[in-house]
Amino acid sequence: MSKIKTIFICQNCGQQSPAWVGKCPSCESWNTFVEEKPVNFTPASRKDVVLSEEPVLLDEVVTANEKRIQIGIEEMDRVLGGGLVPGSVTLIGGDPGIGKSTLSLQIGCLLSQAGKKVLYVSGEESVKQTKMRADRITSKGKSQMYIVSQVDLNIINEFIHRMKPDVVVIDSIQVVYHPEITSSPGSVSQVRECSGILTQLAKANGITLFLIGHVTKDGMLAGPRVLEHIVDTVLYFEGERYSIYRILRTTKNRFGSTNEIGVFEMTSSGLMEVANPSEIFLSERPTDASGSVVVPILEGTRPFLVEIQGLVSRASFGMVRQKVQGFDSNRLALLVAVLEKKIGLNIQDQDIFLNVVGGVRVVDPAADLGVVIAIASAFLDKVVARETVVLGEVGLSAEVRSVSQLAVRINEAQKLGFKRCILPKNNLKVKRDLKPGKMEIIPVETVKEALNVIQ
Repeated sequence: MSKIKTIFICQNCGQQSPAWVGKCPSCESWNTFVEEKPVNFTPASRKDVVLSEEPVLLDEVVTANEKRIQIGIEEMDRVLGGGLVPGSVTLIGGDPGIGKSTLSLQIGCLLSQAGKKVLYVSGEESVKQTKMRADRITSKGKSQMYIVSQVDLNIINEFIHRMKPDVVVIDSIQVVYHPEITSSPGSVSQVRECSGILTQLAKANGITLFLIGHVTKDGMLAGPRVLEHIVDTVLYFEGERYSIYRILRTTKNRFGSTNEIGVFEMTSSGLMEVANPSEIFLSERPTDASGSVVVPILEGTRPFLVEIQGLVSRASFGMVRQKVQGFDSNRLALLVAVLEKKIGLNIQDQDIFLNVVGGVRVVDPAADLGVVIAIASAFLDKVVARETVVLGEVGLSAEVRSVSQLAVRINEAQKLGFKRCILPKNNLKVKRDLKPGKMEIIPVETVKEALNVIQ
């Protein structure tokens, strides 16, 4: 008998090898190669989903402003760029238990109540379990949503061809398998082929498709990265598992901005929108505490205020630690080096801890000055005035650089009653765009000037 030929495939990037290797030569991950049989599809494998259109001239293509489908959740509609585009494919990823299935079920119920035919394919729960969760998180009303518990891709395709739904939700793509592929569900071959067939099916029939994806312990979507390339939109859930707040962030969007975020609160009735996240994140801010600074950050077109907390304490046994939550650790090390070298703070033997309250992850460079002042305030035990906000990018020479859309940030701070703002001097030219108010503007050119203000 002839020996069955097998190959080894990296479960992280999809690299193939004739023999097992410990370290992937492509993505440099360790112990990710799994033995699988090579996939040989017949020409008829995708005959029902392959597009058969003829090439046309670009100038002859007729386009119309297709109306987006409003979900009914403002936070979700904004993250998607104004609503759902018919025929689009959206991938939702996040840690286990963070709310992916809850959000997708809420979306399906709302769209079905709006008159759309929705097919919800649950591969991890039975129909009765899904019904129990739907009764808990949705309001009663006429629904056009169909629920099925199925993981066989061929049967799912038959359901879609026969029912012709407007929206399809696959929960989750890692448990769906193709019968012609011998590898187990969740492997690179299964995820790549199943997602590819479902995507082509959605494009050919104008179906809006949602794919739910698991996340590995490293925070990456399980399966090959090609999964993110073939879809139109990639959404990531962020936030601590035991926190009630969730951040939905766009990392890819072919139909809108990739900088938008949505803020939700996890309740017993599902995920609820947070209309004013600034007020929520600052509601429990301590009074007269050193190391606490408020920074107006910008995520896409949405400004909101976050509290940055710093703590500095003497290191034990000479082992210096820098721990950070919600901020880039490499950026923190750079800002600490600026404080030591350029400002002269003697913190080289101190443990430094930094936390962004509310589970928010800040990537806006305008938060640099707030981080620097929070650390200096904690080290010097100087309290920053409660009605003060801080913003500005910090360079390696301790200079404070200008930030974008200053007027939007300061107007948001004014709404919440802040009366003083420390900002880069080069941004003063935008001062004329600010709304009238009693906000005191304090321009600074260097970090030292900003520290002198709080002292």
